[in-house]
Amino acid sequence: MQQVKSETFLAGARLVDPRALPVPLRAPRRKLANYVNRVLVLHGGLIRRGAMVAMVLAAGFALYQVREPIGQLANTLGGIAQGNFAQAGLAIGEISISGQTLTAEQDIFDALGIQPHTSTLGFDVEAARQRVAELPAIESVIVRKTYPGDVDVLITEKTPVARWAVDGVTFLIDGRGEQIAETAPAYSGLPLVIGDGAADDALVMIRALNGFPLLQDGLVALSRIADRRWDLIFDTGLRVQLPEQGVAQAMARLVTYQNDYQLLDRDVSVIDLRVDSVVAVRPNKTDEDTDKS
Repeated sequence: MQQVKSETFLAGARLVDPRALPVPLRAPRRKLANYVNRVLVLHGGLIRRGAMVAMVLAAGFALYQVREPIGQLANTLGGIAQGNFAQAGLAIGEISISGQTLTAEQDIFDALGIQPHTSTLGFDVEAARQRVAELPAIESVIVRKTYPGDVDVLITEKTPVARWAVDGVTFLIDGRGEQIAETAPAYSGLPLVIGDGAADDALVMIRALNGFPLLQDGLVALSRIADRRWDLIFDTGLRVQLPEQGVAQAMARLVTYQNDYQLLDRDVSVIDLRVDSVVAVRPNKTDEDTDKS
């Protein structure tokens, strides 16, 4: 490359107005961009670290400001994720029970198995229905849930047919002889049966007795004897002994004797009808008989 001395170069030079040069001046925006690029090249690492710290601080401040709403949302989502729908606002709040008279509401509540944290979604309707159906007085039951938090229980109870006195306690029994509840004053008009095995055969005996209204006047109890036969016990203390077989026929004869001879009104303590076609009676003791004894 040939070198040119400065004197030689300047010998041909002439003054020119810079504004007339063919290359335009650098714009201020371009200058700023060049400056920023230079700063980024020289100090880029430091700037990036500072920006990261600023972002973290800003995010932390934002989270602090919304900490309560986020906490509530987290609890709700966490409850749903863990199956705790009650925490998510689906807790059972109202339980409606109808149709029961013999069954205590508390027994039904216990059988439903609903706790304060039980949710509508988590409540097993069929399992609850089966538990309620096992209560003694329940004939049938419908359990249904209505969102968001209601449970309805519709009870149909068994029909008591008699009262059964055993071991000092009087129970109501159904047609199958099953205990369904302890008796109450409202059921004092039902027939009273006593003795071992009385509950099992009560319905048959009650149906037979319903055919003889005359014998129900003053009748206080039906007594099962040795789980084989029945005695009729009246409020006068009279005991009518019925046979094992042919009970209806024996009661028909007793009605005839009452109509013809007022046998039930006689001063007797026992009328024995256990032998067909034979009526044996035991008179009450008189004062004279007491003195002789």
